[in-house]
Amino acid sequence: MQALAPYFAAQTRHMGDFSLGFQYMWYDALKPSYAIVEDCLVLREFFAGKCYYHFPLSLAGDPSREMAAVAALEEQCRETGERIHYTNVPRERLPLMTARYAEMLITNNRRWRDYLYLADDFKTYPGKKYAGQRNHVRKFGRLYPDWKFFEASPSDMGAVDAFLHAYESTQRAKNDLLADEELDEVYEVLGRLGELNMRAGILTAGGEIVGFSAGERCGDMLVVHIEKALRGYEGVYPFLAQQFALAFCGEGVRYLNRMDDAGDLGLRKSKLQYGPCELVDKFNVTPKRAIDFIMRLPTVQTERLVLKPVADADKAAYARLAGNVERNKYWGYDWRTDRKKKPADSYFLRSAREDFSKRHEMPLGVYLSDMVVGEVVLHRFGYDARAEIGVRLLPEFEGMGYAREAVRGYTDYAFSRMNLEVVEAKCYKENTRSRAMLEAAGMRPCGEDGTFYYFYRTPEM
Repeated sequence: MQALAPYFAAQTRHMGDFSLGFQYMWYDALKPSYAIVEDCLVLREFFAGKCYYHFPLSLAGDPSREMAAVAALEEQCRETGERIHYTNVPRERLPLMTARYAEMLITNNRRWRDYLYLADDFKTYPGKKYAGQRNHVRKFGRLYPDWKFFEASPSDMGAVDAFLHAYESTQRAKNDLLADEELDEVYEVLGRLGELNMRAGILTAGGEIVGFSAGERCGDMLVVHIEKALRGYEGVYPFLAQQFALAFCGEGVRYLNRMDDAGDLGLRKSKLQYGPCELVDKFNVTPKRAIDFIMRLPTVQTERLVLKPVADADKAAYARLAGNVERNKYWGYDWRTDRKKKPADSYFLRSAREDFSKRHEMPLGVYLSDMVVGEVVLHRFGYDARAEIGVRLLPEFEGMGYAREAVRGYTDYAFSRMNLEVVEAKCYKENTRSRAMLEAAGMRPCGEDGTFYYFYRTPEM
C-alpha cells in the first residue's frame, strides 16, 4: 500500500481501479501484484482465469514513460511466452496503442465503466434533472428531523459492524457472487480505513445508524468505495450521498467516482438517475503477434529444400533429431526436463504440433526430396513484428549448406508473408559452426553476453 499510494493519489484517469480501496477490497478475487517500471506502476490481476496487465500509470502522467513500461512488459512476456492482455487502458492512450500495434482486439465492457459525477451537483442537487433527489432529501429530513451525519472514527466501527449485519439480508438476497464478495470486503475494510486513506461518514436517525459511506481521494476526485443504507428509511440514499459530498468534497475535489454497476440493471438505473457527467471508459486491449494470424503451417520452397510440416510417416526421423540429447545441447530445450525416460517417437512430433496450436512457435521440417534432414523454427514472437529463428540438422546432413539455406528461406518467408520487420537468432559461443552458418545466411552480429552471440536480419539486408 505504501508503494502504490503515491501513484493513486496523483492519478488523473478517473478510474476507481487505481485506488488503495479498490485494490484492497478485491485482493482475494483478483490476486493483484505490481512492479515499478520506468517510474510507472504496472499492476497485474487475474479475472475469469485470464491474466491482465493494467496500462502503466506514470507518477508524473508522462505518456512516453508509460510506453517505455509497455515495451519492458512486452519483452518480459516474450521471454516467458505469456500473452499480453491490457486492461484499464484510458481513451487518451488508445492512439499510442494503435500506433504501436498493427493489429489488436479492443473491448470496452459497459458493465465495468465507472460513473463520474460533478461533486458540486451532489452538494445541492441543482436543476430539473435532480428534482427527484431533492424531493427525497426533503422527505428524509421531514420524516427524521433528528438525523445526524458525522465523520466515523475507529471507536464507531463496532456500531458500524452491527449496522452492516442489519443491512446484510438485503445484499445477500441479490444472490450475486460479486455482491457477496463486495460485502465481505466491506467488513475487512472497517479496521483499516486510515491505512487506506479513506474518509468515512455515518448517518443516524432516531439515534440508530441508517447509512454508512467511505471514500478515498485520488487526484481531483473522491472514489466512493462503500455506500450502504437501510432502504426502510425513505430517501436515505440521496440524503446519505449528499451529506457525504458536503462533508468530504472540499477544495480540489471536482468529481465523485461512484464506481461501476457490474451489470446490475437496478444499480445501473439508479446511477444513471444521478446524472453522471461521464462514464469512464476502461478499454481492454489484446495486441496480436504475427503468429496469431497463421491458421496452418506453411510450405516454403528454397533452391534445394522444402520446408513444411513434418508428416506422421516421418515421426521416427523427427524423434531421432529431437531426442538426441548430445546434439541438442545447443538447441535450448532438453526433453529430460519434462520426462524421466525417453518417450515414444510420436511424443516429439505431437509436442511440436501442440507448440504451434498454442501459437508458441512455427516448426517446419527441412526436407531434401522426401527425406527429413532437420527442422527450422520461428519462435519467441514479439509484439513489435519480430521473431527468433533456430535450425538443427541430423548429423549426416551437416556441412552441405542446408542449415544456411533453411534459415535464409524461412526468414524471407517471415518478411514477405508474415510482415515481420526483424528476425533474430543466437548461438552458444562455443558453437563456432552455428556462428558461421548464421553469418552465411545473411544474419548480422548485434551483440554478445557470457553465453551467446546474437544476430539479426531485416528485410533490406
